[in-house]
Amino acid sequence: MFSDFIEIFILSLIQGISEFLPVSSSAHLIVISTLYKFKANSMLIDVSLHLGSLTAIVYYFRKELLDLKKNKKILKLIIIGSVPIMIFGYIIYITELSYLLRNIKVIAWTTLIFGLLLYIADKNDLNKKISSDLKLSTILFIGFFQVLSLIPGVSRAGITITAGRILKFNRVDSAKISFLLSIPALAGASFLSLKNIHYESIELNYLVLSSIIFSFIFSYLTIRFFLDYIKKFSLNIFVIYRVMVAIILFILIYS
Repeated sequence: MFSDFIEIFILSLIQGISEFLPVSSSAHLIVISTLYKFKANSMLIDVSLHLGSLTAIVYYFRKELLDLKKNKKILKLIIIGSVPIMIFGYIIYITELSYLLRNIKVIAWTTLIFGLLLYIADKNDLNKKISSDLKLSTILFIGFFQVLSLIPGVSRAGITITAGRILKFNRVDSAKISFLLSIPALAGASFLSLKNIHYESIELNYLVLSSIIFSFIFSYLTIRFFLDYIKKFSLNIFVIYRVMVAIILFILIYS
C-alpha cells in the first residue's frame, strides 16, 4: 500500500510538472513507468492524473474563462482550434495506433527533433497578442500543430507554444493559448479513457483521490512558475533538457 502511494506521488509529480511545460508528460510517464515497472499505473490512475491537471488549469484561469463568456470570439476560436486533435485523437484511439507509438525509441527522436524546433521558433521576437491577433487561420494552424502531440515525446504544450512562436505571438500569450487549448484536450483524453474504467478495481479509490489531489497541486504550481519564468527568460532551458533526455534515451536504446 505504501509503495503504491509513493508511486502515485511520483506519477502525479511527473504529470503535474510535465503536462504544462514543453517537455511531454506522456513521454515522461511512459519512460518512468517502463524503467521502474510501476504497478500503480493504470487506466483509472491515468484519468485521475489528467483530471487533476484539468482542474488546476480551469481553476488557475477561472477569471479568464469567465471573461471568455463575454468574449465569445476567443471562446469559439479555442473550440475550433481543439477540433483537429479531437478528431485525430479519436481515430488513433479506436485504431489503437497509440500503442505502436508508445515506445522509448519514438520518444527519444521526438524529444530531440521537436525540442530543436522549439529552439528555432523561440528565436522570433515579435509581440503578437491574443486580444488583437488571434483569428481563425492562426488558431487552426496551432490546432493542427497540436495534433502532433498525440505522438509521445512531442509535448502538447511544447508544440502549441512552438506554433504560437512561429506565428510571432509573444511567449506569455503563446503559453496562454497553449493552456486554453489544453482544457478541451485534457477533457477529451479523460472522456475517452473513462470508457475502460469499469475494468479497474474499486480498491484503487484511495489512490485515485491521492492522484487527483497531488496532480492538481503540482499542475497549479507549474502553471504559476512557468508563466512567471517566461516573462523574464527564453525557453532555452527546456530545449537543453530535452536534448539531454534524448541523449540519455539514445544511450539506453543503442548501447
